[in-house]
Amino acid sequence: MRIVYFTHSLRSCWNHGNAHFLRGVLRELIAAGHEVRAFEPEANWSLAHLLEDHGASGLDAFRRAYPDLASIPYASGDPIEPMVEGADLVIVHEWNEPALVARLGRLRARGGRFLLLFHDTHHRAVSAPEEMRSYELDAYDGVLAFGETLSEVYRDWGWRDRVWTWHEAADTRHFHLPAEPQDREGLVWIGNWGDGERTEELERFLFRPARDAGLPLDVHGVRYPDSAKATLRVFGARYHGWAPNAEVPRLFARHLATVHVPRRYYTTILPGIPTIRVFEALACGIPLVSAPWDDSEHLFRPGEDYLVAADESAMRRHLVALRDDPALRQSLAAKGLETIRARHTCAHRADELLAIAASLRAQPAEHCA
Repeated sequence: MRIVYFTHSLRSCWNHGNAHFLRGVLRELIAAGHEVRAFEPEANWSLAHLLEDHGASGLDAFRRAYPDLASIPYASGDPIEPMVEGADLVIVHEWNEPALVARLGRLRARGGRFLLLFHDTHHRAVSAPEEMRSYELDAYDGVLAFGETLSEVYRDWGWRDRVWTWHEAADTRHFHLPAEPQDREGLVWIGNWGDGERTEELERFLFRPARDAGLPLDVHGVRYPDSAKATLRVFGARYHGWAPNAEVPRLFARHLATVHVPRRYYTTILPGIPTIRVFEALACGIPLVSAPWDDSEHLFRPGEDYLVAADESAMRRHLVALRDDPALRQSLAAKGLETIRARHTCAHRADELLAIAASLRAQPAEHCA
């Protein structure tokens, strides 16, 4: 099969979590013998910020870890017909410009022989619905949504059986147990500060419990304003700035545990959607403790694959237990890895994507009105 993916960026993961998942899925599709091409806007904001902060060397980790992957930059006015020529399946990520989304839809409506899917991996369908409803998707064959609650939004918008829940997953070719056991110490948290939508949660479920448990805390991420950095200093956390996602397995391997603090949208109006860091952490065999989060789709086994803290005091107790109990750490690592290998690898998601494409090929064309 010839597959084309229009991403925001394949090369840059600076504040761009979809790049994590996309790299793993495209790698699995290539390994399975499919012809894959990825296109990204030449001036996308993720790459621009990465180069501004780190220069060309900021791409070194991606190139080392993914020598089999490359993307093709394009300008906004470039013709799209050559990009999709001969394609069987075209997927468009929702962080692309509405104009590109519309142009591809019109090409499909004029008789394009490829299947055309829209891929939504964000909360804008509920946080900025007018923005998402402005996309011209009438000619699209379907929507891939990264959680069931998001799929329900699209069903309410009229997509019915033309939306599929396509969860993120771990790229287990890269995220796996370290080759050799290493000395581990303290906690690591890898996440972006963003717009302050989980500041209170970070203090209650990460900064204070880590300090009170006597566990050193290393923090990696971007978009930390001076006020956020000052907060980290108050709690004794060490801020290291951006970490290339390709380097995350190495960071996990040096720490006793990590913590999941979901953004507020994923605990309220879009419950049940975990960050991709959960998949990646469990794939690397690092024990994880989560702030309150409802695994409504039963993706994992809470209490076995990871611990769940109902409040700040519970988080502190869990961290103390992980600090003092090697058997607990070993059990969580083994159980979490077991679940990832059984259900949540990028190879699983590649198979799911191919099954979705096959089901569409078997149905008569019918686009959302």
